[in-house]
Amino acid sequence: MNIALIFLIIYFVAMAGIGVWTANRSSSDSESYLLGDRSLGPAVTALRLQSSSMSGYMFLGAGSLAYTQGYFGMWYALGDIGGGIINLSVLGRRMRKLSQKLGSLTSIEYLEHRYESKWVRIVAAPVALVCLFIYVLSQFIAGGSGLAAVTGLSFEISLCIAVGVIVLYTFLGGYLAVAYTDFIQAIVMLIGMVWIFIATLQYVGGFTQGNKAVGEINPNLLTMWGADLSYQDQWGVILGALLLFSIGYMGWPHVVVSHMAMKQPSVARTAGVYSTAFNLLFIPAPYIIGVFALFILPTLDDPQQAIFEVAKVVLPSAGVGIVMAAVMAAIMSTADALLLQASTIAARDIVARFFISDMSERQAVWISRLAVFVLAFGGITLAFWQPPAVFSLVVFATSILGGAFVPAYVCAVWWKKANAVGAVASILAGTIVVVLWVQSGLTERTGLDPLLSGLVASTLAMIIGSLATQRSYPVSAKVQVAISEAARLTPRHYAADSSTDPMLINQFPPETSMR
Repeated sequence: MNIALIFLIIYFVAMAGIGVWTANRSSSDSESYLLGDRSLGPAVTALRLQSSSMSGYMFLGAGSLAYTQGYFGMWYALGDIGGGIINLSVLGRRMRKLSQKLGSLTSIEYLEHRYESKWVRIVAAPVALVCLFIYVLSQFIAGGSGLAAVTGLSFEISLCIAVGVIVLYTFLGGYLAVAYTDFIQAIVMLIGMVWIFIATLQYVGGFTQGNKAVGEINPNLLTMWGADLSYQDQWGVILGALLLFSIGYMGWPHVVVSHMAMKQPSVARTAGVYSTAFNLLFIPAPYIIGVFALFILPTLDDPQQAIFEVAKVVLPSAGVGIVMAAVMAAIMSTADALLLQASTIAARDIVARFFISDMSERQAVWISRLAVFVLAFGGITLAFWQPPAVFSLVVFATSILGGAFVPAYVCAVWWKKANAVGAVASILAGTIVVVLWVQSGLTERTGLDPLLSGLVASTLAMIIGSLATQRSYPVSAKVQVAISEAARLTPRHYAADSSTDPMLINQFPPETSMR
């Protein structure tokens, strides 16, 4: 048994152990299982938010993009570096407070409570569920591929092992298990990525020498316009790349739920510092490694394996074990968050809301756990077929989520006139435009990225829909007061505990204001 495999076994056991440890703390009621009793501090909040948004894309998709298109991938990196602090600054503090005042336990339920209409949840839940399932499918594929590369086992067996560990701790510990494992996985990811980055620079003789070697292969790769300069002056596509992981992921339900689980609103401020520090160290590395892989491994058959294969060349066997654990950490930290959020939407936002209205707290938790198994089984089944590449699946799913939900989440806390009609129109417009843009090849014809087009459509739909229907569907006084209070946090409230401060306690049942 090689060192890498031993290290991975220890890592898997540790992740499962966290699930067992958090099981008792997460089984009492829905708030415990779905939000960890809103008890998380800044470090866990920040690294959970970042690791759950990074995914296997950073170890497979980023390396592949850089290997094939050179420094064009840095557009995605530039947007991603500031994504955490933008998310926490725009949504974090206000969403944390407003979600508790509205009594919301899921990110989709929060939209229904804020916009006071069941139609918001009817439209939002299926869109989010389908996109999260596509995204989790990409993580399952990445996890199976990564484990197979290390162990030599078949993709199918590796897939079942990787998914089995994720399902175990997610099933047992709910949000607490996901948050604490994501925190540890973020640290493992950072150590692994920085180590392979430094080793790669040493192997190629430094940054300047590495670029010189790549330039001899194709000088276009050293530009940010693609291998054949096809992205030169394509500012619509470039803007979309910048927005995807900066503005776009303010619409990802599995990410924004991190705000709802914070111990108190002020956590967002410190979490933003941790998030930015992590991003600066972590995000540029996989793109640069992918570029230098062109020199280290010029005949690589599968660009998605660039970082795996570079690690094998530049690191000792013990180091490969840590790097492979980092790869699995990136994959698992996103897969668990996606799986929990997708199962939550299926169980609470669809089944409990529209089919079993008198469900008890205990039943709700167990239905959420059952949904984890059902979605995992469906994901494994589809992953056996090896659908499109991880990069394509991630960009497609996240573009829809960003296009559909960013205006809904941002306007929920920043615009009192945003109402149910605007929210439904915004979600539908963003979803339809992104899907049509991708399926009809409009990116090539118009030079506009699908996410950018979707954001424009959903934003206009929110504004026009809300303003045109203010008289018919006004925002209730209770919700307007809650929004105002979410914006009025003084230093006294930063230090307050949510269990005792009346400004942080749900003061009215959201069901009373729903249409």
